[in-house]
Amino acid sequence: MSSKIKVLLVDDSEVVRQGLRSILSFYPEIEVIGEAENADKAIQLTKSDRPEVVLMDIRMPQKSGIEACREISAKYPATSVIMLTSYDDDETIYEAIMAGASGYILKEISSKDLVKAIRQVAGGKSLIDPAITAKLLNKIRNLRKENKINELTEQEKNVLGLIAKGMTNKEIAKMMVLSEKTVRNYVSQILAKLEVNNRAEAAAYAVRNHLDY
Repeated sequence: MSSKIKVLLVDDSEVVRQGLRSILSFYPEIEVIGEAENADKAIQLTKSDRPEVVLMDIRMPQKSGIEACREISAKYPATSVIMLTSYDDDETIYEAIMAGASGYILKEISSKDLVKAIRQVAGGKSLIDPAITAKLLNKIRNLRKENKINELTEQEKNVLGLIAKGMTNKEIAKMMVLSEKTVRNYVSQILAKLEVNNRAEAAAYAVRNHLDY
């Protein structure tokens, strides 16, 4: 890393870019080497100027910051991208991290913490705003649960589908020509594999995964 951290500012708002430039001008170890008002220009400037850190807005016209982040991360791995945004919904956070973002922070962040984030990411570390961490972990947990459908046997999937229809163990046993004890065992195995607490949660899972046929 050079003596100064080269930073590229990317935001479709000129006011935001000027504000960031003004803040960073107070820190001699950081050099703002350019600004981009859209994703395509951000990619071009990354190619020509090779910044160490790109401060990237997520929502921009035409091409999103996430798309630009994905391309920059793939083509210029020496450049780290920090997503600086007002949006903290689970899906956006997850998409940004999967696109290769090294950091994801909210625009409400203090100047001191922003500079700290730039230093950390330039030093090879990843950073996520503490206010966002819980949301990201929740998204990952939910995805993990959705993937657990593959852990169920065909018979367990059939039982789960009938649970989603509101059937009791006795009704399921009669329909599938099984004993109630066997059905109870299946239900216990289903709850354990899906990591849910009760039949209602299992039924909701089945509906989300279209097993309520």
